Amino acid sequence: MTLFPTQEVGSLRKPFWLVEGLRGKGISAVAEKELAHWSQTVPIHREPDPRAARLDPAGLPMLSPADLRDLGSLFGLRYLEKAGLDIVYDGEMRRVEMYEYPVRQATGFEFLGHVRSFDNKYYLKAACVGEVGLRAPYHVEEFQFIRDHAKGIPKVPVTGAYTLADWSWNEYYLNRQKGWKGRAERKAAQREFAVEIARKVVRPTLRALADAGAKILQIDEPAAGTHPDEADLVAETFNESTQGVDAKFVMHICFSDYRSLFPAVFEAKRCSQFLLEFANRDRGGIDGYEELQYFADVNDHREVGVGVLDIHRDEIETPELVAQRVLRAAKILKDPAKVYVNPDCGLRTRSLDVAWKKLTSMVEGTRLARSQSQ
Repeated sequence: MTLFPTQEVGSLRKPFWLVEGLRGKGISAVAEKELAHWSQTVPIHREPDPRAARLDPAGLPMLSPADLRDLGSLFGLRYLEKAGLDIVYDGEMRRVEMYEYPVRQATGFEFLGHVRSFDNKYYLKAACVGEVGLRAPYHVEEFQFIRDHAKGIPKVPVTGAYTLADWSWNEYYLNRQKGWKGRAERKAAQREFAVEIARKVVRPTLRALADAGAKILQIDEPAAGTHPDEADLVAETFNESTQGVDAKFVMHICFSDYRSLFPAVFEAKRCSQFLLEFANRDRGGIDGYEELQYFADVNDHREVGVGVLDIHRDEIETPELVAQRVLRAAKILKDPAKVYVNPDCGLRTRSLDVAWKKLTSMVEGTRLARSQSQ
């Protein structure tokens, strides 16, 4: 692979034509305009499918929900490939969110209602009321479609066991603890709960994806930074999830004080790459990449997916700024081969137009960094 490989992290915003098409209530003028715009840039038909001619405002409602989802997935895939990324997926076009769907594939859970996660965002939260199990491995058909259509290298994002446990209520495993449910008992119950999810839900899913041909599997742990004292459990569940699975594993932890997770999280032995955010804090005279120094200080062998795009602002990073950030990371790590280049997190928070400008600037800036590192 070329120096400084570029990669996506997770979700893209779903196009209006896909959302409205799945609702089955016709296509708005906004969706028509969006479809016309992106069809000029990104091929969104299933080559060499003759149904491509039906991808117009009049033809979209004629497609089945399954066909629309396929076309949405292909759009996300081609969008990232056309932007120039080396490692791609489909922007999670088939997924609504990252918690509810995996939990619905498991047994032992009961959904109790919506809770507020942040701002005006809510998610449907479940309680574990019985022993954890798995109905069937998930994301496999989703990956198979990508595998059959990808021109770049596909990487599958999967929600990690620690996050699935942290975002759930733990009733069953807590009740198994005898006597007073103090801090020690609650910690033991949470460990048992998270490890059971890793062994019985996430690991079979990862194995099925690897058996289907997935070579790179990204474990998403957004909850890791909220409880720094549980970094050892993050590593333990990662190891349990990946045990016996033949693939390259990446761990994505977003928006954290990473120093609070070191060195415990380094016990994730099968983790080949930590995919982290830095760009959002790299402003106002603050060096957002100084935490990379820890990797150099302990001589850690792993790659680092270095966030060079702030996904919370519409401001477009220039290629020169991207190159400067990439080269700064390479200098700190003392090994350019360890540096992978990506946004801080998924670009779902930005419009498709803004995300496109950010990604193409990232690719151009990475090329500039490659030329300057010769």
